[in-house]
Amino acid sequence: MEKLQEKSRQALEGGGAGRIKKQHESGKLTARERVDKLLDPGTFVELDRFKAHRCTDFGMEGEKIPGDGVVAGYGLVNSRQIFVFAQDFTVFGGSLSLAHAEKICKVMETAMKVGAPIIGLCDS
Repeated sequence: MEKLQEKSRQALEGGGAGRIKKQHESGKLTARERVDKLLDPGTFVELDRFKAHRCTDFGMEGEKIPGDGVVAGYGLVNSRQIFVFAQDFTVFGGSLSLAHAEKICKVMETAMKVGAPIIGLCDS
């Protein structure tokens, strides 16, 4: 259970305190902060929080951050269900890996199945 909590903590901090500070200094919110402002309080359900890229080129096998630069899931806006993804610039500049794209596609496909709107918050 401790391992799971630690991995969850890592995912929640995105690219880390230094990158979050830099994001705030440039007048921008993090992906999680943007999602929190958009959705009704306490309604966000995150999907694939621990998904990470599978790249082994350029030394990337040692640079894995849970969530892989995109926060994705669903929640409520004015009590209406929506699906949402927000790219996290603090993780690899919000660059798009295969795992990152899979998370976005999963949210889009699920939204289509249930007939709910999707909102994408891009920052890369």
